[in-house]
Formats: sequence, C-alpha cells, structure tokens
Amino acid sequence: MLSTKYIFVTGGVASSLGKGIIASSLAKLLQARGYKVTIQKLDPYINVDPGTLNPYEHGECYVTNDGTETDLDLGHYERFLNSPTSVENNVTTGKIYQQVIDKERRGDYLGKTVQIIPHITDEIKRRIKILGKKYDYDFVITEIGGTVGDIESLPYIEAVRQFRWEDLESMVVHLTYVPFLAASGELKTKPTQHSVKLLLENGVQPDVLVLRTEHSLSQAIRNKVARFCNVPQNSVIESIDVPTIYEVPLRMQTEGLDKAVLTKFNLAYEPKPDLDKWKLFLDKLHHPKAEIKIALVGKYTELPDAYKSITESFIHAGVANSCKVKLKFINSENITQATTKAILSPFAGILVAPGFGHRGIEGKLEAVRYAREKNVPFLGICLGMQCAVIEFARNVLQLENANSAEMHRNTPHPVIDLMEEQKTITDLGGTIRLGGIPLHFKSRQ
Repeated sequence: MLSTKYIFVTGGVASSLGKGIIASSLAKLLQARGYKVTIQKLDPYINVDPGTLNPYEHGECYVTNDGTETDLDLGHYERFLNSPTSVENNVTTGKIYQQVIDKERRGDYLGKTVQIIPHITDEIKRRIKILGKKYDYDFVITEIGGTVGDIESLPYIEAVRQFRWEDLESMVVHLTYVPFLAASGELKTKPTQHSVKLLLENGVQPDVLVLRTEHSLSQAIRNKVARFCNVPQNSVIESIDVPTIYEVPLRMQTEGLDKAVLTKFNLAYEPKPDLDKWKLFLDKLHHPKAEIKIALVGKYTELPDAYKSITESFIHAGVANSCKVKLKFINSENITQATTKAILSPFAGILVAPGFGHRGIEGKLEAVRYAREKNVPFLGICLGMQCAVIEFARNVLQLENANSAEMHRNTPHPVIDLMEEQKTITDLGGTIRLGGIPLHFKSRQ
C-alpha cells in the first residue's frame, strides 16, 4: 500500500489567485490516475469557522454532510473530486488555538509554557496528518489560505517547514502571479521571485511553481523563473486564464503539473489519467442545445461568491440537461408589489436564496407570491423555503402578519419558529442544525 504523501499549496503576490482551483485540479488529475486523494484547507483567520462571517466578508459558508461550516473552497473540492468532505477538511486558526488552550486548561502540557513553537505548530501538523492516518489516502493536498508574508500565515508556513524535515513524503506547490505591464508590453517575474524569497526566508523551498497569467509565458520567462527560484524548468507551470474553472484540470495536465508531482515522489506517471467523463462534461457545457433564464433572489447580490454553490449547481444542472442557464442576481430589496412583475416576468424560474436577518425579507415574500400566483417554477433554499411558508400562510391561509419568530418575535402567527432544542442556545457560532438529510420530491400532477 502506498504511504500517504502530503502536498502543500501556498500562494504569493496577491490573494484570490485560485489556490483552491489549482489544488482541486491537481487532485482531479491524481484521482483520474487511480489514486485516493483528498484536499483540506487551512484558514489563517481566528474565527472558529466561517459560520458567523458576513457573506460580503468571506463569500458563502459551505456546509458539509456532517454539518460542518467551512470555507467555500471545500465546495470546489467536492465538485471536482465528486467525494464528500468533513470536519477534518477545514482547519482555522480559531480551531487550532481553541484546541491548544483547552489542552492547557486541562493541564495536558504539564505546566510548560505554551508557545507558538512547538505547541501551535504541533497542533497544525497533527491536523494535517489526521486525514492520511484516518482514511488511508494516497495523497493529502493541503491548501494554506492567505498569502505568503501575511503575519497570520506564519505559523502555518513554519509548520510546513517542520513537516518537511520530519516527513520526506511531502512537497510544496507555490502559486504566484506574473503581471503584464501594458505600457512596456512585458510580463514581469519579479513579484514571483520576491514571493519565493519570502518562502525561503521562512525555510521553505517550493518544488513546483504555478504562475497565474493573462498572457502566455515564453520559454525564456519560464527558464528565468526556474533559475532564480531554484526549481526545475519542467516544474514551472503556466496557469493562463480560461473561460471556466472546469477547464483548469485539462490545462494543468497539458502543462504537466501532475507529472511534476509524481516525479517528485518517484512515482510512475503512466497510464494517462482517465478524463473522458470530464471532457464530455466540458463539451456539453460549451455546446448547449437550449437556454433558460433564472432569477436568483437574495440580498448579497453584489458578491457572487456569496452564492457560489448555487451558481455552480446551476452550471451542473444545465449541463445535465444540455441547457445553458443564464442566471441573474436580483436584490430582494428592490422587489416590491409595484415592481415585481417588471423585474421577474422575464424569467422562466425563480430561486429565493438563503440568508439571515429581516433585511430584504418582504422582497423575497413578493418573489414567492409572484412565483405561486403565476405558476413559475420555484425553489426556496433555507430562508427561501421559510419565506414560501410565510407567504402561503399570509396570502392563502389568511393568517394576517404571519411571520418567522426570527424576524418578528411577537408575531401572532409564528409559522416558522425555533426548534425546542434551539431555544436555550445563546451562542451564534456552530449552533444551527446543519448537515446532509434525505429529501424526497413528489411530482406535482
């Protein structure tokens, strides 16, 4: 049996370069070669999880089957690998410190002074190894959030440095950005060189460099980066912008990312990965036979990542039906009884999105009413489904001022109320009932 190999994906130069997509693409290529692979995310923020974060702050909160509130990148992991993630796949600084402080309070450290090194870094390393030990994965890919050089990322980079000395079955893939200066017509590698220098200052030498770029990289540029950053030329990988994230695995295969990784671990890279189903998916994505317009009604519409899993689900549903879904975000605060028809009439379906708080609720209720009265296909998710219950109670059952107890504590008709086991809970974080449950749909005839 293959011993677990650990791959760390770090980022430099700028945030939001797509470490999650690169990690997912590499995982897909390794999985397509028959390896058992998983991905985890280490997030540097001190929040225990993103469950209490404003979607404008961090995008959506992705919920796993076991009810864990995690980073949105875990959604990408699951969509690329078609396998579920769990509580072990997302670690935050908040979780790390909480665990270490709990141990200190119990006396587990036998009176020693608790410090970043070794106690915090040891806990980080323990979390990294859990997946490999518990599930016998061939590869555990660990994406480290943030950017090299950030203060909050330093304990994670230090943990990687220690990990590589203690466990030779590991490597680092570093994602950076190569900007194009229009005035001079040049691609500049200096930011990448500085990013690698920061890693080296922390004792970590990257094994593979993935360079995000808007323009193709010449062989001369690749050679220059390899020379200045101490990596083999065939380990300098171009990641040029593509129309859809689902093309990235094929680009990475063409660039030889999986070969560079397997070579580092002295593993054979034949036969080629089986990506026939992936290519069929892309073909159907690029060649739809029909088109449909869907309205997504929510209140975080200025940031598409706030509804990332919903938008990706529409892409997958469209491909499954050979249809291009044109999704439009509609701010529920703009929907009133007077504007509903003008705003929603162009759409063949309406989805009312999740959310918290009373802001925008009345607009969501109007959208639900329009869908019901005009017989427009409708889906309400979480708060969206609660809005469907409230709207039906008000306008069909004639329960005046029916509402959710969350929105209106003294409503005369609390058609949505807290569950009994929730009524004594005061903490916000990690207290909602979440996780996978079986759903059964009936055809309306």
